[in-house]
Amino acid sequence: MTQLQFKDAFWCKEFTFHTGYEVLIQRLLDGRKMCKDVEDLLRQRAQAEERYGKELIQIARKAGGQTEINTLKTAFERLKQQIESVGNAHVQLAVMLKDELKGIEEFRERQKEQRKKYESAMERLQKSKLSHYKRTMESKKTYEQKCKEADEAEQSFERTSASGNQKQTEKSQNKAKQCRDAANEAENVYKQNIEQLDKVRTEWEQEHIKTCEVFQLQECDRITILRNSLWVHCNQLSMQCVKDDELYEEVRVSLENCVVESDIDYFIKTKMTGTQPPDAIGYENYYSREPNRCNSSPTQSCGMMKRLSGLLHASSKNNTGSATPSAPPLAEKTDGVYASIFVNEEAGITSQDYRALYDYTAQNVDELDISEGDIVVVIEENEDGWWTAERNGQRGFVPGSYLEKL
Repeated sequence: MTQLQFKDAFWCKEFTFHTGYEVLIQRLLDGRKMCKDVEDLLRQRAQAEERYGKELIQIARKAGGQTEINTLKTAFERLKQQIESVGNAHVQLAVMLKDELKGIEEFRERQKEQRKKYESAMERLQKSKLSHYKRTMESKKTYEQKCKEADEAEQSFERTSASGNQKQTEKSQNKAKQCRDAANEAENVYKQNIEQLDKVRTEWEQEHIKTCEVFQLQECDRITILRNSLWVHCNQLSMQCVKDDELYEEVRVSLENCVVESDIDYFIKTKMTGTQPPDAIGYENYYSREPNRCNSSPTQSCGMMKRLSGLLHASSKNNTGSATPSAPPLAEKTDGVYASIFVNEEAGITSQDYRALYDYTAQNVDELDISEGDIVVVIEENEDGWWTAERNGQRGFVPGSYLEKL
C-alpha cells in the first residue's frame, strides 16, 4: 500500500491562503499536547507505583507475628518478606517509568526546536509571497488603468484627426503617444512583478514541500515513540504482575508446608505443664478425725518443741561459733509416731521462690532434702524457724535460715 504524503495533500487553491500549512501546524501542536498527556500519565503512574511500593514495605516491616510458632510463623515471615520484595519491585518500576518519561520529554523538546526552524522559514516566505503578490496586483491595476487611458487617448486622436484641425490633432497625437508610453512602462513593471512573484512562489513551494516532508517525518517519529513507550509501559506492568505472582507463589509453597497437626504438637511439646489432672478432693468427716487429732497433738507439740529448742541451740552456737547457720538438732525418733505433720491451713498463703544457701539432709520423714543452689517454693514461714517448702513436687520442713529469697 502506497503511503499518502503531506506534500501532496496540503495545498490550497487560493494564492494568498495557507490552509494546508495551518492544518499541519495544528496537527503538530496536537501531537505535542499528546506527548504531554502521555508524560502526565507516566508521571502519575510512577508516583502511584512509588507510593504503593513504599506503603507495602512499611506494612511488611510493621507486621507482627512474633507470637506465632512453628510452620505458620515460617509462612507468615515468608509472606512479610515477599510483600517487602513486591514493594521494592514497585519502587523500581516507578524508577523505570520516570526514565521513560524523561525520554519522551527530551524527544518532545527536540521536535519543538526542529519545528520552530521550519516554521520561521515558512513564515518568512509566506510574508514575502504576500508582499510580492500585493505589489503585483497594484502594478496590474496601474497597468490596466494606463492601458485604458492610452486607448481613450488614441480614440480621441482618431476623432480629432477626422475633424481636420491640425493643431488639435497634433496635441491629441502627443497625448496618445504619452499615454501609450506610460501603458508600456506600466506593463513592464507589471511583468517584472509577475516574474518576481513567480520566483518567490517557486521558492515558497519548495520550502512548503520540504516542510511537509519534515513534518510528516516528525509525526511518524512521534507516533512511533509514543506507541513504543506505551508498549513498553504495558510490558513493564505485565512483568510486574508476573513477578508479583512468582513472589506470592513462594508464600503459597510455604503455606503448603504449614501443617496444623505439626504446630499443635510443637506447642504441646514446648509448653506442656503436666500430663495428669489434680486429684479429686475427698470428703473428710470432722468427727471421725477428732480422735486422731487428739492423739497426734502431743507428738506435734513435741516436734514443734524439738525444732524450737534446736533453733535456740543453733542461735546460741551461731553467736559463739562460725557464721554458717546451723540446722536445728535432730529430733529423736519416737516409735514412728513423729510422721509428716503438714498443717492443713494453706488456704490464703502466698508461695514464694527461695534459693538454698547450704546443703541440708532431712533428719525426719517430714523434712525435705535440699542442696546449695536449689530453688524451692516456700509454702509457709513458721515462727519456730522451720519453713514448709516444696521442690520437684515433694514437700517438707527446711531450716528457714538456709534459704535466701529471690
